[in-house]
Amino acid sequence: EITAKSAILLESSTGQVIYESCADEALPPASITKIMTLLLIMEDIDAGKIDYNDIVTASERAKSMGGSTIFLDAGERMSVYDLVKGIVVASGNDACVAMAEHLEGSVEAFVERMNSRASELGMANTVFKNTNGLPAEGHIMSARDIAIVSNELIKHKEIFNFTTIWT
Repeated sequence: EITAKSAILLESSTGQVIYESCADEALPPASITKIMTLLLIMEDIDAGKIDYNDIVTASERAKSMGGSTIFLDAGERMSVYDLVKGIVVASGNDACVAMAEHLEGSVEAFVERMNSRASELGMANTVFKNTNGLPAEGHIMSARDIAIVSNELIKHKEIFNFTTIWT
């Protein structure tokens, strides 16, 4: 028996729905938001826009993030590789902000890109308000949209170098 408010199970290679319940209900996604943040990072790596060895400087805004963090300090410099690891392993809200600012110049510009990419992927019940899923009015995703973005992320096989880290 599944008691979740919303759920979907897809076969990833075909997209065939195996099970769904309220799969299009938009709900606050919390840290699941980071799947889209990671997707955009991986796409930029694959496109050659950034490299794992590039150095990112954390801002005061990144440092100010609450919730799960990797304890970045303003002015601290860290590689893209280590920031991605911090997002995947530690759910680092601060690492998400640092990467967003590095890639697009501001969190706001990165969030616009997140919403644009969601639209391109057909994610009809998603609105991003931030990069990390901290509570924000109107920040929503449906289970179906989470499945869509997750399926897109796992096409980038290097993500498994981070998701299989044991700590």
